[in-house]
Amino acid sequence: MSKKPFNQPLSGNAMPRFGGPATMMRLPTQETAEGLDACFVGIPLDIGTSNRPGARLAPRQIRDESRMLRPFNVSTGAAPSESLQVADIGDVAINTFDLKKSIDIIEQAYDEILQHDCAPLTLGGDHTITLPVIRAIARKHGPVGLIHVDAHADINDDMFGEKIAHGTPFRRLYEDGALDANRVFQIGLRGTGYSSDEYDWSRDKGFTVVTAEQCWHKSLATLMADIRAKMGDGPVYISFDIDGLDPAYAPGTGTAEIGGLTVPQALEIVRGCKGMNIVGGDLVEVSPPYDSTGNTALLAANILYEMLCVLPGTLYK
Repeated sequence: MSKKPFNQPLSGNAMPRFGGPATMMRLPTQETAEGLDACFVGIPLDIGTSNRPGARLAPRQIRDESRMLRPFNVSTGAAPSESLQVADIGDVAINTFDLKKSIDIIEQAYDEILQHDCAPLTLGGDHTITLPVIRAIARKHGPVGLIHVDAHADINDDMFGEKIAHGTPFRRLYEDGALDANRVFQIGLRGTGYSSDEYDWSRDKGFTVVTAEQCWHKSLATLMADIRAKMGDGPVYISFDIDGLDPAYAPGTGTAEIGGLTVPQALEIVRGCKGMNIVGGDLVEVSPPYDSTGNTALLAANILYEMLCVLPGTLYK
């Protein structure tokens, strides 16, 4: 019996780009991750954010702006649609009136996804969502190495007395034992702070901090080669906050900071993850109301596609 054919994005030659299903990459949908190697899943949550809201609207717009994505990555040679079974499994039905309940709902949803040995690629949502997602990932794979692209370290102990918010996930995950601290890399950190030792907590725990200023005016290929060597064969998760990029490229976000990474550097980071044991990833903090052009969501859709291209098992031609 032949294997089921790999799902394919709906071709722009079969249906105009402005028509057809509003799914990620115009891929087929299914209700669960059964039979999938990877899935796209949305978490429309922004009740953990501290400044501008709107990330709840991001999964829908990222899907819409993904309509130009085609099966073959001409730049890298990756052919995920010829080697991985991928579908859009919709959104997690969070409780938009209760953040703590939503954390539990998300964890349970990802436990179910991971039962099928499927790598989830998540359309956020604010960065709070990474807490329950990595908790579930760590239960499946053990403590993970982390590629964390962001303007902010998200290591606060609390925000307004609350332990769960979009600025606290990586402290909570460290406390949970879900992170392999010596394999955590935070890239693109910058901006003003409340003290000169803003990133010392990360460094003290074994995280590697790469500030945005360390990335200015250079390729990040060498950095990523060093990270690949340090990651080894252990599980790795990619968490990409769109505000890691300069707001000139990604204005549609809740906590923008000047002096950020460029789009080519973003591509170098994600493409540089090829060869790592990537077990999942997320793209967070897109806020569509603050970018009427849709370009921030377009960028987010392409970064998620690049994550798909570096998953283990992807064919390269």
